[in-house]
Amino acid sequence: MIGLLILADKNLGGGLIAAVAHTLGVLPPQLAATDLDYTETPENVDAILREGIRKVDQGDGVLILADVYGATHTNVACQLLARGRIELITGINLPMLLRVLNYRHLEMDDLIDKALSGGSGGIICAGNPGKIQGTR
Repeated sequence: MIGLLILADKNLGGGLIAAVAHTLGVLPPQLAATDLDYTETPENVDAILREGIRKVDQGDGVLILADVYGATHTNVACQLLARGRIELITGINLPMLLRVLNYRHLEMDDLIDKALSGGSGGIICAGNPGKIQGTR
């Protein structure tokens, strides 16, 4: 089973995990969030990330789900990526996280596809649910 590491501010990551535990009624295994403070140095972020990866990896790889691309913490994470082994997706939301939790038995590339579709599919304009992004 692929391990999942949430890379975000400790309040966001912890909040997403609490929402998952509430929704599913249980805390899934191999799921963790970094205890990250945005004032951390890149060296500290690297150490926190490596520890988080170690904690959730049981041999099938780790998918890192982060809040925003291009920030220090995701730039550091990009240096740790290993195709098919340690991957990173940004823009995490609860629908994305729930989707990947239900499909962790898949291969990494397939799990990435599920994460991307779950994340974007969970964004809906309630007043116009048929609205497609970028159209009026």
